[in-house]
Amino acid sequence: MTVRTIRRIGDPVLRRRASEIDVSEIGAPDTQQLIDDLIDTMRDANGAGLAANQIGTLKRVVVMEVGDNPRYPYKPNIPLTIAINPVVEPLDEEMVDINEGCLSVPVRGVVPRHVNVRVRYLDRDGVEHDEVTRGLTAGTWQHECDHLDGVLIVDRVVDTHTFSEWAEFEVFHREAFVERISTFVERTGS
Repeated sequence: MTVRTIRRIGDPVLRRRASEIDVSEIGAPDTQQLIDDLIDTMRDANGAGLAANQIGTLKRVVVMEVGDNPRYPYKPNIPLTIAINPVVEPLDEEMVDINEGCLSVPVRGVVPRHVNVRVRYLDRDGVEHDEVTRGLTAGTWQHECDHLDGVLIVDRVVDTHTFSEWAEFEVFHREAFVERISTFVERTGS
């Protein structure tokens, strides 16, 4: 198990666009090790996802997984997903406000996200995927793919009054957010 240091806001690597991984490089030991390191680091931090930029590597790969995550008990399950060179395409104009956190940014804030998106990517075996995802899962995809373009939640928050640190979110905002977002999850199924 290799847990890497998660880069924090202010580190220039978080503001750079990651490079695509050539299909011929997917099976290479260094690419496979990067994927394993991302998984180990995400799980160690109880994250819902992690992009390679966040551990200092400018390659277009993200990992996502949500099960019984103590940080996000309201999120629907996402099986372990490895996405290489992911592309996210909004399918319509429907939006939802999500109070998002980030392992690289020590605050939470309300971010508008598309409810319905199409995602295309390669998995760790180089198999192509083309899927439609909705709801909070769609939000997770958008969040992680933003990282690959050097975009952080502080760039997406429309109302800066929604920023709060984790502890203050838990005390002052969590209950209302969980109530609102749980209704949304029931409606969308994800």
